[in-house]
Amino acid sequence: MKVDVLLGLQWGDEGKGKIVDVLAPRYDIVARFQGGPNAGHTIKSGDCKVILHTIPSGILFPDTTNLIGNGVIIDPLIMLKEINELKSIGINAPAGLIISRKAHLILPSHRLLDAVQEISRGAGKIGSTLKGIGPTYTDKIARQGLRIGEFHESGFSARYIEHRDAHLRQAAQYKVDISTLKFDGLDFDTYEKQWFDALKAIGEIEQVDGEYYIHHSLWNRKTILAEGAQGTMLDIDFGSYPFVTSSNTITAGVCTGLGLAPSNIGKVFGIVKAYCTRVGSGPFPTELTDATGELLRGTGNEFGSTTGRPRRCGWLDLVALKYSVMMNGVTHLFMTKADVLSVIQNIGICTSYQRDGIELDYVPFNQENLLPNLIHRHGWNRDISQATCTQEIPEELHDYIRLIEQATGVPVAIVSVGPDRAQTIFTRPF
Repeated sequence: MKVDVLLGLQWGDEGKGKIVDVLAPRYDIVARFQGGPNAGHTIKSGDCKVILHTIPSGILFPDTTNLIGNGVIIDPLIMLKEINELKSIGINAPAGLIISRKAHLILPSHRLLDAVQEISRGAGKIGSTLKGIGPTYTDKIARQGLRIGEFHESGFSARYIEHRDAHLRQAAQYKVDISTLKFDGLDFDTYEKQWFDALKAIGEIEQVDGEYYIHHSLWNRKTILAEGAQGTMLDIDFGSYPFVTSSNTITAGVCTGLGLAPSNIGKVFGIVKAYCTRVGSGPFPTELTDATGELLRGTGNEFGSTTGRPRRCGWLDLVALKYSVMMNGVTHLFMTKADVLSVIQNIGICTSYQRDGIELDYVPFNQENLLPNLIHRHGWNRDISQATCTQEIPEELHDYIRLIEQATGVPVAIVSVGPDRAQTIFTRPF
């Protein structure tokens, strides 16, 4: 048995949560391998809508085990709120959830540091979600982090205070009045108190040595899906640095985020939105700042599920997509939000870049000031949200799919035509 992987191929927000929810019944285990509550995976089924930030997207299925891997970072207060929201719709999340002891904790002071660092950047903001992601991963790499498995050990409170006080001294170096900062509407002291209360509750969830758990599951022929957060173009090493996240969002991150050898990786499912979006700062060659961009944003409800920020919208970027396919070893493409393009008469697709009079057919080291070279295709100009099979897909959409398959060399196996799990068309076997 091998672990299949599902991840985003653009700048995040590709619709990974919905697709994991669709695929979860095929798997015994869904495992998150990186990121933290900066993720926002939205699942919709009928009148039920759930936004998951830390908990894997298989949680809606009682027979699926959901593992939070060692590569994930956890804010207990945010996670407890997520668990309580799931309970409000009848889902007993702790019963289907396990946590790797090696997962690192996001401390309240990490969020404080994140805020003062972002504020101090002024016009050079990187677009942080202000969830403490960067400072937590920084401490992890600097060998100064706290892991959730330490909570039950003696001396945890003393180590926490040591870390917090060091962060407060660091924050004091920035010219920011930290007394005015709020964290989810709470001042620091209140957030810290509620954080500890939440940590006690989270500490009751089953903890495992994740690497052993995954391997024992494989030996017992369990089917496993590794769920990624954010997107390939936000990878700390291979994204549009420095406007990236703080973890490895690509397939390689599965190995370090769950404790797997590369030979344990099976199929790689790459999620691609039918157009492109990006939240926050950073290069975005196909961005549309005109009425068409506004139309895509409004029709696609392109607002961050974690931050609520409006997403920047643009045409599909085949150069970046081919790069992502290459970096991840994608075996199958799943295309989401094809229904949103129904409102567009003339669809643009970027096939190469232009800079200083030179055409580029690859993603360069410096991604600033790239102009897209576009080709155009006729839109399908009809509502496809009720389509249930390939025969009901307009020929113009078939042409669009073929263009993507020819450019990437990878089959498009799923086309999503709406946010509900039922609005999913399987176009090829996988």
